[in-house]
Amino acid sequence: MSADPYRFLIADDHAVVRRGLREMLHEEFPDAAFAEASTAQQALEYAWKDAWDLVVLDISMPGRSGLDVLRDLKAASPGAAILVQSMHTEDQFALRVLKAGAAGYITKDSMPDDLLRAVKTVLQGRRYVSVSLAEKLAGFMAEDAARPAHERLSDREFQVLRMLAAGRTVKDIGADLSLSVKTVSTYRTRILEKLSLQNNLDLAHYAEREGLLG
Repeated sequence: MSADPYRFLIADDHAVVRRGLREMLHEEFPDAAFAEASTAQQALEYAWKDAWDLVVLDISMPGRSGLDVLRDLKAASPGAAILVQSMHTEDQFALRVLKAGAAGYITKDSMPDDLLRAVKTVLQGRRYVSVSLAEKLAGFMAEDAARPAHERLSDREFQVLRMLAAGRTVKDIGADLSLSVKTVSTYRTRILEKLSLQNNLDLAHYAEREGLLG
């Protein structure tokens, strides 16, 4: 990490969220330099152009998969600590984003003190996990069979699962992910097999029951 002043990049598609984060961080780091990105592409352009100490990334911006964007940001700005912020519960995304290279994960309903604690932790070169997430991660030492079936899906399979469950067609998914219809169909078949399901309606019910939509 560079010496003060820090350089912070805030990537979120909601202007009010970006403004709130910037004001809160400015109070704690008054000399810091800031940039804001409202899209994944804009965030990547900032990352390619300049070096950053911290990127606060909304994992659920419209467009490309948040996990794909995270990996690209890591490649474009390897010195940056990436703190992922999301509306999704820790159960669904935290482990995946940490495996993808994030320095920490925090939900959008976290208290401001928790967010500042997370920022300070990752700026020190350490990973941030909440107490509850630390307990969950420890639980992964248990038998794999005790884990929900969807946690054994690959990141791409998990992404396709959520899109199918949301009612997207194989053709639409292929266009969004730059994959052929055949490849997406193969992912669909694997997902159904791994989850012991029969069709897209079963997928939708499963995703709703496990809280994977939203």
